[in-house]
Amino acid sequence: MANHFARGLLALAALGLSGCAAFSPDSGMNAVSELTSQSIGKDVAFVRSAAGAAAVSDTVRRVLSRTLSIEATVQIALLNNKGLQAAYNELALAETELVEQSLPPNPVFSISRISGDGASEIERQVVGDILALATLPIRSDIARDRFRQAQLRAALATLRLAADVRRVYVRTVAANEMVALLTDAKSTAESTARLAVKLGETGSINKLDQAREQVFYAETTADLATARQAATSGRERLARLMGLWDGGLDFRLPNALPPLPRRPLSLPSIEADAVAHRIDLQIARLELTALAKSLNLTEATRFVTLLDLAGISRRTQDPEGPPFRERGFDVLFQIPIFDGGEVRVRQAAETYNLAFNRLTERAVNVRSEARDAYRVYRSTYDIASHYQREILPLRKIITEEMQLRFSSMQVDIFALLTEARQRLASLRGAIDAKQSFFLAQSDLQTAVNGGGAPSGGSDIPTTIAAAAPADGGH
Repeated sequence: MANHFARGLLALAALGLSGCAAFSPDSGMNAVSELTSQSIGKDVAFVRSAAGAAAVSDTVRRVLSRTLSIEATVQIALLNNKGLQAAYNELALAETELVEQSLPPNPVFSISRISGDGASEIERQVVGDILALATLPIRSDIARDRFRQAQLRAALATLRLAADVRRVYVRTVAANEMVALLTDAKSTAESTARLAVKLGETGSINKLDQAREQVFYAETTADLATARQAATSGRERLARLMGLWDGGLDFRLPNALPPLPRRPLSLPSIEADAVAHRIDLQIARLELTALAKSLNLTEATRFVTLLDLAGISRRTQDPEGPPFRERGFDVLFQIPIFDGGEVRVRQAAETYNLAFNRLTERAVNVRSEARDAYRVYRSTYDIASHYQREILPLRKIITEEMQLRFSSMQVDIFALLTEARQRLASLRGAIDAKQSFFLAQSDLQTAVNGGGAPSGGSDIPTTIAAAAPADGGH
């Protein structure tokens, strides 16, 4: 009987193995690569060997040899950031969970021998978890949904890193542009302050005008120090995001942000695009699907949570007679007297409802975020463009006219300097407006594809164990 039972268990296990998952060559990175390429047009790599590390190092070194554009900086970070590599390690671990959950439970073999007064008894048992075998297909299906979620989470981590790099790059390069502007302004202000001191000594200007020139120089010096600190801190953060150290820290950044695009994007279906492409929404949908399957499994195993079947073979040796053999089976199951599964079913149902409400809330928020991001994008483009088309050209005209009047002695040096301070304010406003536009452009991409900075609480429902345990409910 035990042999027949063992063969039956092996047959059932072989049937279950026909639907088992196997380890993929790339640990599920194909989905991450496709999503990243479609969303931001960048390559990713899961470094798992010395050859892979050498290839990444060569690519990074080649890109660093040139002045870094925003796209090149993002690409370096996606290849070289070790935190992102850790996220890919988590994906590989999730694949091990998938393979484990798709395997039938191993049968348990036991043997015992009892002897005394010349008599002996040997008993062998093969125990199989029938409930785990029966629920294997649906548990494997749930595990595949969980693995798909893990792939999407790895892609989301990739997009988050790219978004962080874009924001830091824009702020750092804008700080570099501000440093260059304020360096020239400080030089002019210093010369003016010295002139004011000399004129004050001769009585040509009063103390009020003299103090105005000196305080402008002092404020410009403080603003320059602040801009330099912002540029230095931004550069260090970029180095961290790109995973650079030692010899890689001498990377070059441009001194100014790129020019504005000729025209802004027109996105009439921004809400639909966000709902269709947002990775966090896809994760939430998969969570809801997995919880629905878990609820069905919990309801199906409501009354039976333990079902073990054992084949028994016993051989008894008696000194007063010939040995004899006994065969049989043993069934172990749980009697639902006190707990009829109502608690587990209720927990599974409420967990599903919780995930449904979170998904609905997230979908509403995604639509709003997309609309708001597009409005900010358009308004910042209009403001930055207004500076470039109207304010700065008018300031240039005013400067040229003031210089002509100064040359013809129609205005004095201090009127010219007053206009220079006003032009400096406009130039600083233009830099700030352009920075705001490029940040809004990054936020718009994030609103459509996902990858925003993680909030204090998770936007994505966490997995709650509503399904029967993987071991069949023991």
